[in-house]
Amino acid sequence: MQDYNYVWANCFEITLELSCCKYPPASELQKEWENNRESLLAFIEQVVHIGVKGFVRDAVTGAGLDNATIAVAGIAHDITAGK
Repeated sequence: MQDYNYVWANCFEITLELSCCKYPPASELQKEWENNRESLLAFIEQVVHIGVKGFVRDAVTGAGLDNATIAVAGIAHDITAGK
């Protein structure tokens, strides 16, 4: 699903593994959250502003452009702007 979303939905997803146990018991979930909370928040703070964000506008009129293709030299994956 991550590959599909990256290619077709312009969405970059990640998977985080919190422990070596694939299915921890419900009684241990609070402990897993407490063990990983600060690291997760630090990660979110670090990556939340990486990249480009904004609006694609016509240079003359300033009107927003729907479905504009955004290409970056050196990156072989174009992004299409939404509405």
